[in-house]
Amino acid sequence: MSLTRRLFSAAAMTALLAVSACGGSDAPVEGQSSFERAGDRGLGSATAPVTMIEYASVACGHCATFHNEVWPMLESEYIETGKVRFVLREMITGPAQFAIAGFSLAHCVPEDRYYDMVDLLFQQQNAIFQAAQTQGSARSQYLAIARSMGMSEARFTECLSDETITQDILDSNDRAGAEGITGTPRFIFNGELLDSRRAPGESAYTYFLGNQQLLIDGEPVPNFSDAETFRRILDHLVAENSSESDAAAAAPAEAGDE
Repeated sequence: MSLTRRLFSAAAMTALLAVSACGGSDAPVEGQSSFERAGDRGLGSATAPVTMIEYASVACGHCATFHNEVWPMLESEYIETGKVRFVLREMITGPAQFAIAGFSLAHCVPEDRYYDMVDLLFQQQNAIFQAAQTQGSARSQYLAIARSMGMSEARFTECLSDETITQDILDSNDRAGAEGITGTPRFIFNGELLDSRRAPGESAYTYFLGNQQLLIDGEPVPNFSDAETFRRILDHLVAENSSESDAAAAAPAEAGDE
């Protein structure tokens, strides 16, 4: 069976599967922030003032735009500096066969290379789609990506045929849907969903965090997904949550002095 047909068959299984409960506890484990759950793959300090969770698909065009245009800034200015803890949760949006194939490859590299593979898949997304359209299959493109990450062709074939990996990806997608995530990319900051809608009496779409309109310096934040907008949001949240952490840390000492 061809790669494309096999992956279409795997994607079609979703119609037959009930939402799967994750085994074990959902509580974060050592090395994770309090906003994560067991099984999450995180980047950055677990004690960062902000935990950013993204629901994404490597076959989602808007997700690729975010990662190609915003991710470099996010990684260098916030994750590597200890300001933000980042987690990606997998969903199957965009062409299902490409989402499953890409995430399968990400599952098959060493754990510390997971985000390197995801980053490469976003960079190569257009090339993958183009190969599928012009050649009738994206297998050669995926194989080139796998080889660039040190994977043999035998391991590549084994990876894409691994039903356990496919099921893990399907389970992640089902769980996201059960949690009310209906599209990608979607972002959660310290447990609160970043959403875009119109405030009462306003015509423009602006960002809301949880149930509150996000205000920075007293002004609503327009619904843009560029690097500068996310820099403003992150600077605001890092400052806000760093102040809260400092206050909480100081409280016991102050109480003891009385």
